[in-house]
Amino acid sequence: MKDLEDQNLVRRALAADPESFGELCRRYYPSLVAVADSILLDHHLAEDAAQETLAAACRQLAGLKKPERFGTWIAAICRNVARDMRRQLQRERRSIAAGGNRESECHDREQDAVLSEALQQLPQPLREVIYLRFYNEMSYRQMGNVLGITEQVIDGRIRRAKKKMAVFIKKSGFRK
Repeated sequence: MKDLEDQNLVRRALAADPESFGELCRRYYPSLVAVADSILLDHHLAEDAAQETLAAACRQLAGLKKPERFGTWIAAICRNVARDMRRQLQRERRSIAAGGNRESECHDREQDAVLSEALQQLPQPLREVIYLRFYNEMSYRQMGNVLGITEQVIDGRIRRAKKKMAVFIKKSGFRK
């Protein structure tokens, strides 16, 4: 049902109805933030990535071949935007570290929280479902629309992610 609504909104947006694209933005912005957050591990940067994704989607909307796949399409754009941002940040941090700046070291120490480390050690597809489910409170159906996968695949990824995080946290010395 949502795919059909998205398809109609995309077609209306292509026909120069700005309200339709605005509605698509409102629908997908929280999901895009969660997807970007799973890659960048920084909520403020994830919001920037989501906004950049929406701008890119607006520019590229005419190239969308299957309007009913809008959610999957925009999530893929968001992943690429977030990965590009992460690479840029890594280059900047290496540049700062090469200059002997201690500020980067302090920032790195702040991010050494066990939960953050547990999330970071997850493969990106597992981390992505964790962020969508627990940080963005999406249902399996909503996640399936965004990621283009079945609810069974989502359930399996969440189970694997929880197990991996539990092992990591236990190894880090935390007890129940």
